[in-house]
Amino acid sequence: MKTSLVILNWNGEKFLRDYLPSVVRFCESADAEVVVADNASTDGSIALLKSDFPSVRIIQLDKNYGFAGGYNRALAQVDAEYYVLCNSDIELRMDAVSPLIRMMDADSEIAVSAPKLKSLHQPDMFEYAGAAGGFIDKYGYPFCRGRIMDTVERDEGQYNDSCEIFWATGAFMVVRSKVWKELGGLDDSFFAHMEEIDFCWRVRNKGYKVMYCADAEAIHLGGGTLEQGNPRKIFLNFRNSLWMLMKNLPGKSLFITLYIRMMMDGASAMVYLCKFQFCYFWAVLRSHLAFYANIPRLWKARKEQASDHGKNACVLDGSMVWRYMIRKQKTFNKLYN
Repeated sequence: MKTSLVILNWNGEKFLRDYLPSVVRFCESADAEVVVADNASTDGSIALLKSDFPSVRIIQLDKNYGFAGGYNRALAQVDAEYYVLCNSDIELRMDAVSPLIRMMDADSEIAVSAPKLKSLHQPDMFEYAGAAGGFIDKYGYPFCRGRIMDTVERDEGQYNDSCEIFWATGAFMVVRSKVWKELGGLDDSFFAHMEEIDFCWRVRNKGYKVMYCADAEAIHLGGGTLEQGNPRKIFLNFRNSLWMLMKNLPGKSLFITLYIRMMMDGASAMVYLCKFQFCYFWAVLRSHLAFYANIPRLWKARKEQASDHGKNACVLDGSMVWRYMIRKQKTFNKLYN
């Protein structure tokens, strides 16, 4: 099989019922296998798949391994040249797979590709999770063409050019399987959030490219697992971001960048405290404690990668947060002017 689209599911019966039909339909035209890997759901997901989607292959995992661990275990059971990682709340209104595969077939240096991601509820708007491709600033804060922090742009054709990006969203991305295996897949320890950015950073450190394909488009509901502002999500984002920086930053800037990032995180924690949002304050504090506790393991992982940590293309040379909050540069194009 050349292409396998794999949906990782956990208690997503409603999402599968609503959105899987469109995915199956367009994957048939793209000659791509559809697989649902189930993270030990306790709802009716498996029964629904067996009764309503007989063509879909089911991989049942014995417990909830999270996004990273779930995909690692599932893709170990998939034999294909290309893996398509697809959220259960993705709807397709066009064949989004074929344009991505054509792009990667034409350039063997492309290891990861991503489509334009639009909002299900606001079809003329980009979607928060991926928009028109992911970037980061020098302190590891992610943003997208089409979404800076909480400001999401309307799609007016301003990002209709395919280009190299820093990271692709795990909501919908294509990965060359040989590179996935070479890098050992996602980092299991992340569980969820930021793991795809860490993976794409490792991809780039190995000399491969991550690309945005403007000819492919997917529609995303978003927020299907943990809602914005959930303390667990805040903890995972802060913790995993520090882990990612420790593993991937160039050696010459590692310690100063980490120090500045920790100060910025501390400022965020104090804002939460001043607003009496104690659960968010505690989430940031716990993320830093988890970082300190894992420094030896992260340092070992950094050394084992034996990658070129010096690549910095698609990294904003400055603070996205500063430019957004102070200089009011709230769109991607203004951020780079």
